[in-house]
Amino acid sequence: MRNNGTPAIETAGLRKSFGETKAVDEIDLVVPSGVVYGVLGPNGAGKSTLIRMLATLLHPDGGTATIFGHDVVRESDTVRRRISVTGQAASVDDALTGTENLVLMGRLQGYGWQRARERAAELIGAFELTDAGDRLVSTYSGGMRRRLDIAASIVVTPDLLFLDEPTAGLDPRSRNQVWDIVKALLASGTTILLTTQYLEEADELASRIAVIDHGRVIAEGTTGELKSSVGSIALQVQLREPELRPRAQELLGRELDVPVHLETDPARLSARVDDSTRVIPALGALATASIETVEFAVRQPSLDEVFLTLTGHKADDTPVREESKA
Repeated sequence: MRNNGTPAIETAGLRKSFGETKAVDEIDLVVPSGVVYGVLGPNGAGKSTLIRMLATLLHPDGGTATIFGHDVVRESDTVRRRISVTGQAASVDDALTGTENLVLMGRLQGYGWQRARERAAELIGAFELTDAGDRLVSTYSGGMRRRLDIAASIVVTPDLLFLDEPTAGLDPRSRNQVWDIVKALLASGTTILLTTQYLEEADELASRIAVIDHGRVIAEGTTGELKSSVGSIALQVQLREPELRPRAQELLGRELDVPVHLETDPARLSARVDDSTRVIPALGALATASIETVEFAVRQPSLDEVFLTLTGHKADDTPVREESKA
């Protein structure tokens, strides 16, 4: 069953508090079907609490939330039939093999023994776990365990998959493998709500992003829209002769009318520019002054810079709150 144009997720004024802490504070979201939608924020921002409410694991204190038009409180059984959740902690059993975990999950979801074994074999192959399928999960690496955990979430392919920080603690190679899995699930028609504090991950996977800080949505849009909202571009200049860098810094600062920063590389400078029309004349002024550039680059700000601008702190600077205990 797919969406027929109904949003995969829609919330209005969604709230949840734990004591004096507002973990989710009046969140409004509309997530279209057939996309990877990123929820970006530091530890303690309210991401996991939001997922638990949307997945019917936690009752909201107020507001509404629907999954494909079904209310998460009044129609929780219907919602559960259309979703799956992969949380931050692995749900697989260390005392079973990878294959046994998937067969068990298939049986729990109504498959007969034969179909459960067939589906387990399909997923073990698709998730590149063939050599480890008959090994106990206790012997798996973090990346293997994470891939198995996602496989267990899609034994029956869901319409909507919640991935709560799926690559937390993984090495770069394992993280890339999980990214490939997410892209394959999207191609198969599954809508994915991805929470992460890794800005690169959101940039790589999500078509739209909600930035959450202290339980509130502080910005929402495509990665391009969020980067444009910062209102400036980054200019980087590499000089041929490092000894000319002080002159270049002075000249660029005057032409661009912004501070020009000296990078670690002794021949490199950078600046944040609000008026992009100043860039070409500034580079021309360097040439006129016989200051040769090896290369220059003008780019949008990164999501890291967007987050810092929006919140006043980096994505990993906020201490963990009590939401994980709820």
